[in-house]
Amino acid sequence: MPIFRDRMGQGLTLVQAYSKICSRFCNYFLDLELMVLRWVGHIPFHTCRKFFYKLAGMKIGRGSVIHMWANFFQPKNIKIGEGSIIGDRVFLDGRAKLTIGNHVDIASNVLIYNSEHDIEAEDFSAREEPVEIDDYVFIGPRVIILPGVKIGKGAIVAAGAVVSKNVPNFAIAGGVPAKTIGERKNKNLKYKLGRARLFQ
Repeated sequence: MPIFRDRMGQGLTLVQAYSKICSRFCNYFLDLELMVLRWVGHIPFHTCRKFFYKLAGMKIGRGSVIHMWANFFQPKNIKIGEGSIIGDRVFLDGRAKLTIGNHVDIASNVLIYNSEHDIEAEDFSAREEPVEIDDYVFIGPRVIILPGVKIGKGAIVAAGAVVSKNVPNFAIAGGVPAKTIGERKNKNLKYKLGRARLFQ
C-alpha cells in the first residue's frame, strides 16, 4: 500500500513524491515572486518597475513600458520588443512563451493567456501553447487572447474581442469569437508610439 498519494488518489513512489514536493516548494517561491511583482506594479515610475520586472527574468526592449497594476504568471517566459506600450491592469501569462514585438500598443485591461485546462483530460490538467504578437499590432481595451494564438504584423484587434484563432497580418479583427472584419490599408508601418504617461 503506497504511503504517498497524489490529488487524484493515485499511489506515488518515493521518487515521484519527492519530485512533487520539490515542485510544490518551487510554486510557493513563484507565488511569493508574483506577489512582490504585484506590489511593484503600484510604483508610479516606469524605470523602477522595469528594473524589477527584468530582475524577475522578463525581457523588455529599449523604450518599452508596462503601465501600473500589471499582473503576470512566470515572467521569465515573457519577451517584449522595443518601443512597445503595455496598458494598465494587463495580465501577461508566461506559463508558456509569450512574445510581444516592436512598437506594439496594448490597451488597458487586456488579458493574454497561454495556458488553459484540458477539459477532456481525466485530471483536468493544463495545456500550454505559446502566444506571439508581431510588430505594430494594436490591441484594444478588454481584449482576451487565448493560448496558441499568433497575431500577425500590423493587425488590429477591436475592443472586447476574444481571440481564439490566429489573426493574419494587417487584418482588423473583432467580436466574440474574433473574426476578420476588415484590413489595414497602410502596409508600410514605420511609426513610433508616443510617450507613455509619466506616472501611470
